[in-house]
Amino acid sequence: MVKLKITAKGQVTLKKEVLDHFGVKPGDDIEIDLLPKGEGSIHAVERRLPIESLFGMFAHKADRTYSIDEINEAIEAGWAGEVKL
Repeated sequence: MVKLKITAKGQVTLKKEVLDHFGVKPGDDIEIDLLPKGEGSIHAVERRLPIESLFGMFAHKADRTYSIDEINEAIEAGWAGEVKL
């Protein structure tokens, strides 16, 4: 259990242990579901990238072109677990 102090302004500073547990960093959002009897459930809000971050993601050029046979062989090797990423 982690104890947090509430400031005179009603603010709470989350300790590094809590931030690491939720996988959040400054600027990220968290949500608190208010439950009966003064309890709550807290969780990190899933980060969503702006659509602009996807622009140009396939723009790089490969060193060479690959044949359908080479692509199929690579897929088969991946499914067989022969390729380490």
